[in-house]
Amino acid sequence: MNAPTGRRERKKAQTRKALADAALELFLDRGYDQVGVKDVADAADVSVTTLFKHFPCKEALVFDLDQDIEAALVAAVRERAPGVSVPQALREHLRAAAGPHIPTAGPHTPIPHPPGGQPAGPQMAEFSRMVEETPALREYAHRMWMRHETALARAIAEETGAPEDDAACAALARFALNAPLLARRHPDPPRAADEIFALLERGWGGPGGR
Repeated sequence: MNAPTGRRERKKAQTRKALADAALELFLDRGYDQVGVKDVADAADVSVTTLFKHFPCKEALVFDLDQDIEAALVAAVRERAPGVSVPQALREHLRAAAGPHIPTAGPHTPIPHPPGGQPAGPQMAEFSRMVEETPALREYAHRMWMRHETALARAIAEETGAPEDDAACAALARFALNAPLLARRHPDPPRAADEIFALLERGWGGPGGR
């Protein structure tokens, strides 16, 4: 049973990637509002029904890595090494994940990279511009980032033995996720990020080293 299951999963992953890649190419070439889901399905050589099995809505095609990003954030907290605090773990994870580019959607909402992993500079600029100029995508990105924040706050609370609605855990999640965006506005982003997380580290404490 394992081999057939493995093949099915690989096939699903390939189809999902083909759809996301086709969508990104079409959206950047024609504009998000000028492309329909049928256009994307046709470009990936699948049916519209198949497309919606992989993506719940058109906006989701733009943010293909949504679930992966959230899972990685949670794992950074839960799987941190002994003696590493939550702020330290998040600093290292966000630094590695952001790389040299930290895309944004408007002044308050960071967004992940487009489908396909680490993009080149010109593609990243086009992607960010498309999101910034498309109200539906800006709103989707904001809701997505809020989900990440909620999941991260819950993971921090679980790891530190705090109540699920602990205000300190929620605050750390929010400030940590916004740190890359704040650092990007600084002339020396790496230094700014270190200063932000140093401040978070000083303000963080509690049982288990938190």
